[in-house]
Amino acid sequence: MREGSHSRVVQELGRRIAGLTLPAGTVLTLAGLEEEFGTSRTVVREAIRVLETHGLVRSRRRVGITVQPRTEWDSLNASVIQWTLDGPRRRDQLIELMDLREAVEPVAARLAAQRATAEQRAELLRSATALSDLGAAGLGDSDEYLAADIAYHSLLLTASGNALLAQMAGPVTEILRGRTSYGLTPSDPRPGTLEAHVATAAAVVAGDVDVAEREARHHLALVADEVSALQQPPTAAPGSIPIA
Repeated sequence: MREGSHSRVVQELGRRIAGLTLPAGTVLTLAGLEEEFGTSRTVVREAIRVLETHGLVRSRRRVGITVQPRTEWDSLNASVIQWTLDGPRRRDQLIELMDLREAVEPVAARLAAQRATAEQRAELLRSATALSDLGAAGLGDSDEYLAADIAYHSLLLTASGNALLAQMAGPVTEILRGRTSYGLTPSDPRPGTLEAHVATAAAVVAGDVDVAEREARHHLALVADEVSALQQPPTAAPGSIPIA
């Protein structure tokens, strides 16, 4: 392989680790990676530093570079989510992220009904209406629907007025993108999901905290059922993931 930037090494090793072809406890060496990737020691070091910030590896003198267990990963990092969705744990990752969404988004909806600005309330309803129109037209798997869906859920979290909940917009965006990119979002949304979007937004506009929370929870329960029904992708053989 020709000399390349450290991002190529980061992407490949990230996929292997998240995809479990490099399981926890595996020890790598700079020399071995340098030879495998056909790149310089400097490039490999830079890549390892990036992976260390994500918690995927730990580098120690006289020991080498050790792959870390999932408990050490920055599991809400966008790259870690993407790498995991790209591997055999895709369904598990989606379910875990849905569990997280079910825990935080209904609370965010309740808070948004209390704290959202007039502009946020109006924009949330516009996004929900756009989703309803696109979904009714059979465009639930389109880029336009994805953009509206990301805008809606990101705004719902931000409108909560809670900075910690607002930070969940990143992981939520990744699960929405992941489902679409892997063809897991239906062109015709499940009955009830479009209505729940609009009902949640309308409750936020009206300042009805109980209805906002209830409708958000109802929507996520419907989506969680869809995700649970997904099939796990086939397991790749170690080292079989191509370098992007």
